[in-house]
Amino acid sequence: MPDLFAVKDHLRIESSDEDTLLQGYLDAAIASVADYLGQSLPDPVPSPVEAAILLRVGDLYEHREEQAERPLIQNRTFESLLSPYRLMGV
Repeated sequence: MPDLFAVKDHLRIESSDEDTLLQGYLDAAIASVADYLGQSLPDPVPSPVEAAILLRVGDLYEHREEQAERPLIQNRTFESLLSPYRLMGV
């Protein structure tokens, strides 16, 4: 599971000024991935799922000031990384 250090490395952030903000984005990204998968995250978390979490954190961080009624960008890499792990309802 990515931690705050992995997030900061992914985003190339060296200071601790935004640690609280980044931890919130990490928590939200983990919940978002679990919701997308339709299940709790497996233990251990596969590398593609970790990468998707980091992508989601990056999206949340980069677009933190944007407001829209609907998502403006669909991240196909996020979906491609997670689709093998996604539970589909019948």
